[in-house]
Amino acid sequence: MSLLAAVVSRLFGSFVGGVFLAFPAVLPAGLTLVAEEEGLMSARDDARGAALGTLGLVAFAAVATVLLRHHSAWLALGTATAAWVVVSTGAYGVARATGVGGDEGSPADG
Repeated sequence: MSLLAAVVSRLFGSFVGGVFLAFPAVLPAGLTLVAEEEGLMSARDDARGAALGTLGLVAFAAVATVLLRHHSAWLALGTATAAWVVVSTGAYGVARATGVGGDEGSPADG
């Protein structure tokens, strides 16, 4: 997950890469490394992305819980994964549209 988060951050920016840092074992170490290497502003953007990814993980858990009771594991996990993608990217879109995750920090932050 750490490698995936790093690759996504490089390709699409730290705010998007932060979505993949929502995994609990990765977030604290990842944010510490980002803050040391790229500054506090990048770490802040990663943390915001992680919060959006967490919303997606909640959607994943809810959909998986409901569907696993009555459907095959493949269908349940596939649908739950789709729910994670839709909720995470939707939250990202809302955040970008409302200006959350912009460059409002001061140069002293990074």
